Amino acid sequence: MSSERSPGRRVGVRCDAGPLIGVGHLIRCVALAEELALRGVAVTFLGDLGGLTWAAAQLAGRGLPLLAAEAAPDGLVAQALALGLDAVVLDSYTLAPGTGAALRAAGLRVLAVVDGDPRGQAADLYVDQNLGAEERGVPLPEGAVRLAGACYVLLRDAVRRLRAAPGAEVPRVLCFFGGTDAAGMAHRWADALAETAVPFSATLVSPRPLPARPGIAVIPPTDELPELMAGADLVITAAGSSCWELLYLGVPAALVWVAENQLIGYEALVGRELVAGLGPGDSAAEAVPLLRELLTRPALRARYAARGRGLVDGRGRERVAGALLHDLRLRGTEARTGWPC
Repeated sequence: MSSERSPGRRVGVRCDAGPLIGVGHLIRCVALAEELALRGVAVTFLGDLGGLTWAAAQLAGRGLPLLAAEAAPDGLVAQALALGLDAVVLDSYTLAPGTGAALRAAGLRVLAVVDGDPRGQAADLYVDQNLGAEERGVPLPEGAVRLAGACYVLLRDAVRRLRAAPGAEVPRVLCFFGGTDAAGMAHRWADALAETAVPFSATLVSPRPLPARPGIAVIPPTDELPELMAGADLVITAAGSSCWELLYLGVPAALVWVAENQLIGYEALVGRELVAGLGPGDSAAEAVPLLRELLTRPALRARYAARGRGLVDGRGRERVAGALLHDLRLRGTEARTGWPC
């Protein structure tokens, strides 16, 4: 696969994060930005991080500038042109439906990162990294290119350099629900773990203090989440972008879903027996028997890890960046096709 450099190109990334919307959109866009930067592309983020210091550090630590985004499509177009952008990446559920169309009409290329439904956004390239997305055939605008399926998963450098650690005699559990626990699930699953009444050592990530429970250490959101995942024998989490990181690492996972947009990924992963399914996020009490089984049966955890390992090869961001830069080079002068896995 070519990893040609494209010095002089400028790409804007329009995404948000915050206590209520989480950080999943930001994290996958950071992964793509890392790859584009390696190829000499200047990347600027346009959005609002909701005051999350941890999220802002993800950009500052990588030298990626963040500017407040203009809300209206015409305003964003003017902002993009003033910045000299060649393309804009859209990754948001809350943008006005005409945003992509307005950017394209102004001569900018648009890449939309979606989860099934394009939500009315017009784009030149659509990325849907969800398992089975290539089989769903969501209608797209004429001439648009669709990059769908697990081979387009966007992973950060912090994840790509790691692999799962050897198992421990007393299972090490990591429990988190996105970067902000926007749905407030942490306390429910801390209770469920305690109710299993079997040996374990757990780290639970929560932006809010929780009552002390034996064997459970509570920590605030952290930039060391990839290392914590790689060092766990079982991860309990929501069916968001972290699922793909866990599959890449080869770490056994038990998933819940806490938002409607997570249900597609949850059902695909659980249906293929790549992860254990714990149900909706508020069903912690009902999931105690399955949690107990996962904690006491290392062979069961190993089977889940083996099924998922290898599904995500870590090169998805290279494929997406290659497709975007290929599209920019052609500028519509030749027929465009999907980027091969």
